[in-house]
Amino acid sequence: MSETTTDDRRFPPALAEVAAADFPYDDGEGYDFEPYDAFDSAEETTDWLRQWTGDHELDAGAYRVFGQDGTGGLAALWCVRPGLPLTEQPVVFLGSEGECGVVAANLSDFLWVLADGLGPMEAVTYPDHDARPRPALAALAALAARHATTPRRPARVLIAEARSEFPSFEEDILALCR
Repeated sequence: MSETTTDDRRFPPALAEVAAADFPYDDGEGYDFEPYDAFDSAEETTDWLRQWTGDHELDAGAYRVFGQDGTGGLAALWCVRPGLPLTEQPVVFLGSEGECGVVAANLSDFLWVLADGLGPMEAVTYPDHDARPRPALAALAALAARHATTPRRPARVLIAEARSEFPSFEEDILALCR
């Protein structure tokens, strides 16, 4: 019997490797991403979503927070595909200033977004970004190649595909705000 996605809090091996990777900030020219080595607890995630929206009745069971940016915006797996494993759930970002969006359609595509030079916040804020050569990109591309189950495509294409699949995510999240 398989676990339902909403109950699964096992950290995927790819995210464990992401947590150990180097994400240089480079005075704003690099990544603004601090990955965690485990998901936030269900309680922490619920508290965060309730504070972010102002709705103190919300259940955040559909989110697995796995990293943040320097301002406290959070990256999470959004468990919206019933019956599929965490690695097949979209990656989303909810920023500290109200910015939000779908970053990638699944964990595999997220790895390619990272390999193209974007963290979750940058993917939401600058979705049309083209990769800039940086030493960290080679290591992240190798990490993605080890774990990805989807082909490499430019980050802007992956972000556009994810947003096309979940076009109302931002509107739906903002509608929860009080």
